Amino acid sequence: MTSKHLPIILFISVCLIWGTTWFAMEIAVKTIPPIFATGLRFLIAAPFLVMLAKRLKQPLIFPQGKMYWMFIVAILYFAIPFTLMIFGEQYISSGLASIIFATMPIAVMIMSKWFLGLRLSKIQTCGLLVAVVSLALILAQEMSLGGDDYLLGFLALGGAVAIHAVMYVFVEKYCKGIPVLTYNALPSLIASVLLFITSLVVEQPDIALFSTDSISAVVYLGVFASVGGIVAYFKLGQISNPFTASICFLLFPLIALSISTWISGNTISLTSVALLLPLLGGILITKATPEFWQRIRGKSTTPKPVLCEHCMKEIKA
Repeated sequence: MTSKHLPIILFISVCLIWGTTWFAMEIAVKTIPPIFATGLRFLIAAPFLVMLAKRLKQPLIFPQGKMYWMFIVAILYFAIPFTLMIFGEQYISSGLASIIFATMPIAVMIMSKWFLGLRLSKIQTCGLLVAVVSLALILAQEMSLGGDDYLLGFLALGGAVAIHAVMYVFVEKYCKGIPVLTYNALPSLIASVLLFITSLVVEQPDIALFSTDSISAVVYLGVFASVGGIVAYFKLGQISNPFTASICFLLFPLIALSISTWISGNTISLTSVALLLPLLGGILITKATPEFWQRIRGKSTTPKPVLCEHCMKEIKA
């Protein structure tokens, strides 16, 4: 494998991992309560992340003065949002859940505008509005088909997206520079302990009822989604530009929808399928860089050479 092919391999890996994650959560929560399933997921992932951090010589502990952020991240990045995701999949299909989560870049930009003073261009603002309106229409359409249970699923997934977006913004503001594995290793372990304690009190899970399929799905989530997905995505971000990495958010919902339809027979309405085009298009427009639009218009980003006065005289002569 050459370095030339590595970005392509990583890009495909991220799309496949994220696309299959939603179906795995749908299978996991069939017989395992959501809080316990999320705790087990992170308990499986944590040792791998710790070993990777030590192998790559990344610290396990947050820098001095930011230690408390380990617990904030454990609760508000790992424990609560991921539990809300898998909880929501008890009421909506994995494909629809992936569509809601695909709006994460939009949510991050909105939070960045509110909390960090991010200035959006006119075209980004238009893309944001198109994406938000399209998502609202999809949710309204699917809720009318699914009833009250769908609303609970939408609220759970929407809450997960909102909390994650706020955390992205605050981590960017207060914890910038903390290595990826440091950010994930011990916080995920802390989250698993907190979730197990909560589950024992709230859910009182009966392990004898857990199916082999559900356990296998949680193992997949722990190893591939929580370890492989993290490493592949951030490695992709290192060797390519952030815009290229963010395109994964446009493709993984299509994979998740295909799997949900093919294996589970869960489909969304044709109206919602049609609304996917403006939704994903709005996300693309919002995330696109100025260089991207210059390439679309056929303009080079390289400044044109300026001829010296002597050369100009020679040309005129």
